[in-house]
Amino acid sequence: MSLKLSVIIVSYNTRELTLDCIESVFDQTANGSFEILVVDNASTDGSAAAIRAAFPAAYNPELHLTVLAENLGFAAANNLAAADARGEYVLLLNPDTVVLNRALDRLVAFAEARPEYGVYGGGTVFADGRRNPTAGRMKPSVWSMFCVAVGLAKVFPRSCVFNPESLEGWGWDRPREVDIVTGCLLMMRAAEWRRLGGFDERYFMYGQDADLCLRARASGLRSVLVPAAGIVRYGGASEPLPNDCLDMLFNAKALLFRTHYSRPKAAAMVAMLRLWYAVRQPRVERPARPGLRRWKARKQWSV
Repeated sequence: MSLKLSVIIVSYNTRELTLDCIESVFDQTANGSFEILVVDNASTDGSAAAIRAAFPAAYNPELHLTVLAENLGFAAANNLAAADARGEYVLLLNPDTVVLNRALDRLVAFAEARPEYGVYGGGTVFADGRRNPTAGRMKPSVWSMFCVAVGLAKVFPRSCVFNPESLEGWGWDRPREVDIVTGCLLMMRAAEWRRLGGFDERYFMYGQDADLCLRARASGLRSVLVPAAGIVRYGGASEPLPNDCLDMLFNAKALLFRTHYSRPKAAAMVAMLRLWYAVRQPRVERPARPGLRRWKARKQWSV
């Protein structure tokens, strides 16, 4: 029987979450149809040793662990694993997730029945069962960035007018075409992943899923969310301090705008990004020594 699915999990200092994630894949996915490729991005919390102890190779031949000496970032680590993937489909799964109700099998079954799509995602919930709308989103625009920057998206989170990127107001009762599938649960045919070249490694931690989906769309591949393929996503477990997250996130957004939009639109969207940063910055923890590093980070947002 040919291998149907390669599940890729990139972990960084998420030992217990990663163990639970791997266990859920084994428990909730049809035997013999998948492999799991785990890349540990130079964790310092004993993740690699814990994975080896919990899933010995002799008893779990489907699991392949790669331990890196340095943190290559989310994009590069996924590309590394995908290069060795043997499945017909490549599925990216965050380590801070738990698979529910045969979700991965359901997603593969949907893809087999609906091959007109090229990028597939599922539905996400928080640990308490509330809907987590971040499984996918619509592409950013000058208007959406303005709404985020001035706070309209936060005041009217369920509005398709004032929060047009978000799916928070959607009912999650049927599959829906979206512009972007979030990398916490993203599946593609391996042939299409390789045709597109996988993730752009200029994105270290944020933005690589949006870039991939927009490139896929430009090549004729549509993206879809399948709510019946559900996972729990805890979120944020691998993120560094708020200021460092903010710098990486905003730099990734600026790169995305420069890559996928005309120069005038990109300039306007980066201007909204600067406004957003200016509004939000007083609310986040400031570094002890702001200095040159922070100035250089902001300077990267130019177009």
